[in-house]
Amino acid sequence: MGATQLITIFVLVSSLHISAAPQPPSGYRSTLTHVDSKGGFTRAELMRRAAHRSRHRSATVLPGSYSRTSSSSNTRPTRLYSGQAEYLMELAIGTPPVPFIALADTGSDLTWTQCKPCKLCFAQDTPIYDPTASSTFSPVTCSSDNCLSIWRRNCSATTHCRYRYVYGDGAYSAGVIGTETLTFGSSYDQEAPSVSVAGIAFGCGVDNGGLSYNSTGTVGLGRGGLSLVAQIGVGKFSYCLTDFFNTSLGSPVLFGYLAELGDPSDGAIVQTTPLVHNLNFPSWYYVSLQGISLGDAHLPIPNGTFDIRDDGTGGMIVDSGTIYTVLVESAFREVVSHVAEVLNQPVVNASSLDGPCFPAPVRERQLPDMPDLVLHFAGGADMILHRDNYMSFNQEDSSFCLNIVGTTSSVSVLGNFQQQNIQMLFDITVGELSFVHTDCSKL
Repeated sequence: MGATQLITIFVLVSSLHISAAPQPPSGYRSTLTHVDSKGGFTRAELMRRAAHRSRHRSATVLPGSYSRTSSSSNTRPTRLYSGQAEYLMELAIGTPPVPFIALADTGSDLTWTQCKPCKLCFAQDTPIYDPTASSTFSPVTCSSDNCLSIWRRNCSATTHCRYRYVYGDGAYSAGVIGTETLTFGSSYDQEAPSVSVAGIAFGCGVDNGGLSYNSTGTVGLGRGGLSLVAQIGVGKFSYCLTDFFNTSLGSPVLFGYLAELGDPSDGAIVQTTPLVHNLNFPSWYYVSLQGISLGDAHLPIPNGTFDIRDDGTGGMIVDSGTIYTVLVESAFREVVSHVAEVLNQPVVNASSLDGPCFPAPVRERQLPDMPDLVLHFAGGADMILHRDNYMSFNQEDSSFCLNIVGTTSSVSVLGNFQQQNIQMLFDITVGELSFVHTDCSKL
């Protein structure tokens, strides 16, 4: 080969190297903060508020009560209390970046925030995002794949895509779909250095109501194509919820390669179960719960109790926005009965679907030893819930409380109280949920 040929090849390879586009980051980190973290609530108050929100979400926001279209609402511009989510996720939006404190919701896809000029907006503590002040905002037209078919009515290909999202409890957001840069982490946090992702489709809401907890909108972490997880192209994310009663602790939420499970605690073994598709509710993360044990006792719950039915009802959802696990009534009764037997206490208010509390012995100020409650999932995955993941001590009336509730609905939910100090890894690419006990405060 001659010198001229070598020089030509070298120049060609060099130019290819120089022109190659930089690869986007493959891992992102943010922090989840509990919505009650700044309320100064006692343990008993946190429990009451949690129980109320669990009932509210299961009654109004879970499958069967959620939609993307609705009639108009007369919600006033105030900080109302919505049952949509339990944790706030810290991001920034736009260029220059504006703080975006979003309710993290594993049950919906669209990420949206309040935008100027507001027709109707609820109160928020940070500046309202102004798309005209951002150099990276771009409106989405009705011809775009990001404009869902239900939003294309009376809409030509070149006009702006308008959306309306409505939740079962009356919260809503309406505006235009656009693309924008989202920033994870911050410049001052070594654990989560600032990383920006461009071209994320989101809802720019100018007519909003029903949100709360100092949020500015919602970040969708569901399974659909518009979810943040799908759009950043990493295929998986994990979160690890710290102690429910220590609200000063933040909880890590990790995307991409950072989402990999951390070091197990106490010799725990990583467990994996398939994610189940429910075509009627494609945004939710369903798993196949096949049975429940308390200690050595396998509870007499009929096979198929937690299966998804042909009409899309039933099943079990893994939800970051529901506090206490919700079990269909027949299974709930079995759990309550066996907990009462372990405590050697009669079932309190047997007709109620609230998590029961049992009187503690005189001068007792902590939970007694309790066997593990085990959720048996498809694929042989066992989620072992230690005592503090399903029981709590109520100091106000000196009682032992079961932090699981029942429902007359057909849908069961794995709540976040039961997920404390268990890292949950959702791999959307392969359709699996993996989990392992760990100290979430150390991730």
